[in-house]
This record gives sequence, C-alpha cells and structure tokens, in this order.
Amino acid sequence: MHRSDSRTEAPEAIPGTIKLPAPTAWPIVFAFGITLLLAGLLTSPSVSILGAILAVTGCIGWFQDVLPHEKEETVEVKAEVSVITTPRREVERLPVAPELPRALLPLETYPVSAGIKGGLAGSVAMAVLACLYGVLKQHSIWYPINLLAATIYGQSLQLTPATLNAFHLGSFVVASFIHLLTSLLVGLLYGAMLPMFPRRPILLGGVIAPILWTGLLHSVLDLINPLLNQHIDWPWFVASQFAFGIVAGLVVVRQQRVRIRQFVPFLMRAGFEGPGITKEKQEKDGSR
Repeated sequence: MHRSDSRTEAPEAIPGTIKLPAPTAWPIVFAFGITLLLAGLLTSPSVSILGAILAVTGCIGWFQDVLPHEKEETVEVKAEVSVITTPRREVERLPVAPELPRALLPLETYPVSAGIKGGLAGSVAMAVLACLYGVLKQHSIWYPINLLAATIYGQSLQLTPATLNAFHLGSFVVASFIHLLTSLLVGLLYGAMLPMFPRRPILLGGVIAPILWTGLLHSVLDLINPLLNQHIDWPWFVASQFAFGIVAGLVVVRQQRVRIRQFVPFLMRAGFEGPGITKEKQEKDGSR
C-alpha cells in the first residue's frame, strides 16, 4: 500500500494569499562562479579553481531550493480599487480619418528640409563665433580656418604658429568646404531627428545635439585632426556648438509643419478604389 510522505506535500493555499517562489541567492553565486571560471582562463588558474568551487556550490544550493519541491512563500493579497479621475470635463479627440485603425503621433512635424535650412543658418553663426575667437585670442581671423583645414589639407600639419595666423588660399577653400559639408550633414541629421521632439526643436538643436556632438568629437578629434586637437579651445568650441544649435532651432520653428503620413493603405494613397478599403459612392438618388 502506497503511503505519501506528508513532509513532501506542498501546503494548501490560504484564502486571500498567493504563493510565490522563495527568494534565493544561489543563482547569483552560480553565475559569479561561472564568470570567475572563464576569467581564470585569461588570468590565473587559481581564479578558475575558485570559480569552479563557487559554481558547484551555487548549483547544489539552487537544486536544493527547487527539488523535490520548489520552496515557496505565502504573500497576502490586498485588493486596491483605483479610481481614475480627471479635471477635464470632456475628452479631446484627435483629428484622424475614420478609416484609419490608429493615429501615428505626432500628427504634424517639421520636414527634413527645415533641418537642412537650420544647419546652413547655424553654420554662419558658428563661423562668426570661430572667427571672433581667432581675433580675440590669436589676433588673426585665419587661425581657426587653418586649423580646420588641417583635417584633410596635409600642408597645414607643417604650419608654424606664425604661419597659422596668415592667409592661405588652399586652406581657406578646404576649410570652407569642410565647414559647409559638415553643416549640411548635421542639418540633415537634425531634420531626421525632429519627429522625436516635434514641439521643442530648440531643445534638440540647442542643448541635446551640441552635447552629443561635442562628446563625440572630443573622443575622436585626435584621430581626425591632430593639429586642431592640440590647439583647440574647448570652451569656445562648446559655445560655437550651442550657437549653431540655437540658431538652427530658431530657423526650424519658423518653418511650416507638415502632416505625418498615417496608416493609410497603398491603394488609397494611390487613388484607387477597392472593396473593403474605400466607402462605396452614393448616387444622387440615394442608390448605390
């Protein structure tokens, strides 16, 4: 005759409570042991030995928590009734076509061309601030231009501090091309990110973008332009980035917003009529 062991039977559930798995630290011990076991392959055999001991210990402890029956703890369930209220007297509906399943928010945003225009305007502000730095700090308007040209103009790498303050036609052409191309690319990226901040383009262009762009350049400038990395004045550089972003944001907010294309079937966008997609036309007499 089979006799059940009362010690292995799970306790019955108490009304108003719920059973949850009991907390245990053995999985963390097991994971830490595996980490040390693998780390010892690159460091020292003693680390692998310690990791193996911890992994075996954690595995045994984990098995004891789930076999033959999983350890559980009883938690009291308290029912809370949440009343959702609002001070508004009526619900505002979004102006979405009735045939659409749902709206793609935001309904309106700035076009990508607005970001490009903002990038061009910001490039002018940045250039003015850079030239102002050259006049006030280095007593030459050509100093920042020659530093920027050193990105791809090999001769600029051999320029002495005296010649950096002089005018060089090649450096001027190269620096103008680099500045214009970079401003266009940044403006294009700015325009692509505008749907993320449709109501605060100045926040995106004047605060978020300059911080991200400055951090990126600070980490890779030594590889891109070693001469500029040696002579750059970071406070002025950051100020020029903020000037670029604020001016670009001011230009963007003056642009006309466009509606975002919603989830409309291709046949409707192409102007075709199809059963189940467009409403059937009604004749003047009311018949189909």
